[in-house]
Amino acid sequence: MASTVNDRTEARPGYGQLLRTPGAWTFLLPGFLARQPFAMLTIGILLLVEHTTDSYGIAGAVSATAGVSMALFAPQSGKLADRFGQGRVLVPGVVVHAAAISLLITLALADAPLWALFAAAVPAGASTPQIGPMVRARWAAKLEGSPLMSTAAAFESVTDEFTFVIGPVLATALCTGVHPAAGLVTEAALTLVGGLLFAAQRRTQPEPSRSAAGPVVKSASALSVPGVRVLAISFLGIGSVFGGMQVSMTAFTKEIGDPGLNGLLYGTFAAGNMIAGLICGAIAWKVTPQRRLLIAYPLLVLATTPLWAAHALPVLGGVGLLVGLCIAPALITGYTLVESLVPPTARTEAFTWLTGAVGLGQAAGASIGGKLIDGHSASTGFLVPLAGTALALAVLLTLRKALTPKGESRIAARGVGHREPVSVD
Repeated sequence: MASTVNDRTEARPGYGQLLRTPGAWTFLLPGFLARQPFAMLTIGILLLVEHTTDSYGIAGAVSATAGVSMALFAPQSGKLADRFGQGRVLVPGVVVHAAAISLLITLALADAPLWALFAAAVPAGASTPQIGPMVRARWAAKLEGSPLMSTAAAFESVTDEFTFVIGPVLATALCTGVHPAAGLVTEAALTLVGGLLFAAQRRTQPEPSRSAAGPVVKSASALSVPGVRVLAISFLGIGSVFGGMQVSMTAFTKEIGDPGLNGLLYGTFAAGNMIAGLICGAIAWKVTPQRRLLIAYPLLVLATTPLWAAHALPVLGGVGLLVGLCIAPALITGYTLVESLVPPTARTEAFTWLTGAVGLGQAAGASIGGKLIDGHSASTGFLVPLAGTALALAVLLTLRKALTPKGESRIAARGVGHREPVSVD
């Protein structure tokens, strides 16, 4: 199958060819539904806790606790999914998540002590289903060695960002227009229903490594690959953009007296990411992904520079759109590099490390940004994206050699008919 896909797509990989991949729609549709809550969780916690405590610092810290918990536990969930199968891990996970969110909502509305909110945020974040990495792992299993892998990475980035357009807008509208807890209630319901539907699609999930290997063989962690560690730090910086933008835009719209615009403002930022993702996936790249990342990331740092100085809504919307346009190329390239850096038996784990790094950066960005906002103003919160990406860029430039796979291409090592090694680009 892999060689057939290569023969059909070598000339110009595109979205039409990608979506005609046999069995793709069976996991794409339930996966799309199940991943919507991912963008609703932190903003839902932020809005609910800010409502009950009247503090962005506390709200950001509780939201950050959930994000840190997710970042720490997500790779373990990915590792279990690689070993035992996605369905066996996902079904109990979504049930636990729905219960944890219900507990957090109850405690927040009951004016429970702060320690109780922080304690409840831990299982809420830890049980967050990693649908995006699981979908990416299914693409990687179907398209191994194909030029369509880059297109799939772009498609998934666009899908992720579409959720970041819909999720914050929906959560904000529900929290401000219906009830402060309505965003999290919807998040839990979508997680449960969408997660169970996705888990039911067992035919398209990658073969568990335990089944493929026969006797149980302990495999190395994806984090043992140097390139994955470098990418994780890069994604940590990208996460700080999401977190810093989220809490700062929330505070900014409240300062100007129109908090309902928060979802629209953040949606504009996410829309830029989505537009750039569509463009990146439609281009037949001749530049290596390593070089593309080293070009895209500095541009992202430059785009975040004027955020703190944008004091008018139209200006902030325009700068936010520009930042969004610069995020997608870095994200897409990072996910594309996983296929050449990590063996198939550890890819779900690798994807969860990257997604978890984004979540961790988002949590840190929201927490630090919230403290800056409480002490100064909404504008100071926008310094977080600049600082986070600048630090990550320094690490990326220093350790950039780790992004080049050692020795022969993994594609050639596994063998794809008689073909020469094909770059994912």
